[in-house]
Amino acid sequence: MYLLHEFLPIAILITKRVLTSNKMFDHPVLKPSKIAIFCLITFSAIIFLILCDDLLYQDSLHPSANKGALEVLQARPHRNGEGIRSTLVLTHTPLRSMQENEGVGSKGSQGVLVAPFSSTKEERIAWFKGKLHEFKILKSDGLSRQFHARVLGFFSLECESQFFMTWEYPAGSFEARELLSIESLFKVHPKACLVILSRTLDSTLGYRILKPLLDGRFRVQAMTPDLPFLFKGTPAEAWLNELMKGEKDPGEISLFQNLSNLMRLAVLYKYGGVYLDTDFVVLKPLSGLRNSMEAQSMDSGNKHWTRLNNAVLIFDMNHPLLLRFINEFVLTFNGNKWGYNGPYLVSRVVERLGERQGSNFTILPPLAFYPADWKKIGGFFRKPKTRGESEWIEAKLLQLSKENYGVHLWNKESRNLKIEEGSVIARLISDRCIICKYL
Repeated sequence: MYLLHEFLPIAILITKRVLTSNKMFDHPVLKPSKIAIFCLITFSAIIFLILCDDLLYQDSLHPSANKGALEVLQARPHRNGEGIRSTLVLTHTPLRSMQENEGVGSKGSQGVLVAPFSSTKEERIAWFKGKLHEFKILKSDGLSRQFHARVLGFFSLECESQFFMTWEYPAGSFEARELLSIESLFKVHPKACLVILSRTLDSTLGYRILKPLLDGRFRVQAMTPDLPFLFKGTPAEAWLNELMKGEKDPGEISLFQNLSNLMRLAVLYKYGGVYLDTDFVVLKPLSGLRNSMEAQSMDSGNKHWTRLNNAVLIFDMNHPLLLRFINEFVLTFNGNKWGYNGPYLVSRVVERLGERQGSNFTILPPLAFYPADWKKIGGFFRKPKTRGESEWIEAKLLQLSKENYGVHLWNKESRNLKIEEGSVIARLISDRCIICKYL
């Protein structure tokens, strides 16, 4: 209730001034009327502001708000009848879309949608069938079926590049650390367009969370994904059908996490662009990169990568490597091993390709996005306590400015760490934040 919070105190103050300045209410007989009128005016102001606030959030679901996207869909030719042009060439529509205010809570509240620990395959499948209605990301409804038209309408803006993120947790857990990632993206790419694939953020609460960025005229929109559409024409289509029929073991790892691994591949295959996890600080433009992914670690001896990661993916639409990744996901899906359908998956596929990879895609060195692994990221958050530590920070910042595109914050490990004044992270974000609430 943004408008309510802003203007209710003003409405009450005005009402009091009017009533106290009108001497006709000073008569003892009329004092009860004074109280009744004050209450009536205040209540009317509250209702009016609530309605205005709700109309502000709901307007884009009216037919007129979707008209532009549908016209774009009919007017612009696209290869294969789907998707938009190549990786980093885009285009702008209204930045609002709302459904009911769902998704209040923390990441912990998603725990109810993880299969019971140490359950058997049969027990997990039975559990999933009973909980299927709670997996709202799988739900197909009027809003999700607008996904393609909304994407095309949004990317009909004058965008210099297009980015995607996913968010599978409640909207209320999208906090300052996640906003930091988006702010750094727009600080470096002020004319980019960002689509967040999320049913929970595609809500009134999600709009309020993103509103400071929208007020700054940055192009960001959360959209409820249409998984049947995204997976159509790929091996993931059959996998989703089997999952919905209860013929797939969802595993002990959060299904939301594994769906995020698959959605990022599918959305890039469909539209092309840049996928980023929500725990990156972007340091320099990515527009010079094309058909690239990053190594997480490298053998210091032979300089060959030892682990790839899928937290940053930059690919053209319909790139064959993405289809290989999707096919590997379907053929080898294992919901019981963390990372098996994500970082380990892309590592397996590229390792099998070997020398055949040629110049079809590029593997960036670890320093490009992983200047610190998850075990050492805490050092980036700590302030210097000695002269030696101060010199290390200065040297690290100099190195990052030359060789680095971004810093992976490893939120799973660093979420509860305070960004201490003078630390590497504090120094980096001081020049790359827009709202800067965490400083």
